[in-house]
Amino acid sequence: MHLTHDDLHALWLTLRLASLTTLILLVLATPLAWWLATTRSRWAAPVSALVTMPLVLPPTVLGFYLLVSLGPQGWGGQLTQSLGLGLLPFTFSGLVLASVIYSLPFAVQPLQRAFEAVGRRPLEVAATLRASPLDAFFSVVLPLARPGLVTAAILSFAHTVGEFGVVLMIGGNIPEQTRVVSTQIYGHVEALDYAQAHGLSAAMVVFSFVVLMALALVNRHTARVAS
Repeated sequence: MHLTHDDLHALWLTLRLASLTTLILLVLATPLAWWLATTRSRWAAPVSALVTMPLVLPPTVLGFYLLVSLGPQGWGGQLTQSLGLGLLPFTFSGLVLASVIYSLPFAVQPLQRAFEAVGRRPLEVAATLRASPLDAFFSVVLPLARPGLVTAAILSFAHTVGEFGVVLMIGGNIPEQTRVVSTQIYGHVEALDYAQAHGLSAAMVVFSFVVLMALALVNRHTARVAS
């Protein structure tokens, strides 16, 4: 069994999507996780529930509402058109947006737990040394929360690679544009090409094992340092 041109392009598109999604998530999730870890606002619970919702919603439900809201009659679609961005459904940009929303809890939750473990004491100590809150956050808090950052990056990347329902709803299955590994496997199965489906599926099994091994090593290292 050899990977076809379409298989290789689906792999490349999947890695590109997962890498870009992970980068965006780390930028967005870090301040959000810090706020959730430190705030006493009454909005913390609703925001936390909203962030966590993709964990319990069926992916097709999330994909459907994204498709409707980003369509020509939806508020999101009208906004993107007014900004000259066109419509996002069935484009790579639409896949990125959907992936960021779908994988958001996998970035926020590890970071929030890491920030809660750090606590506010390091910031208070840094303040006595006349460090600004922003400087203390980047020079003290983030280094202490590095295991959480690594875990968030690994989980976000792996979860994006394994997406199916959301990407199928918002991106379709367009060759060399929105066809990722999961939808490529689905296409092989639909065509009864089980040999190709087996090859790509086996690659995903190996990838999942490597990701879980990396996560276990990170957690083991974190526990060793803490002890």
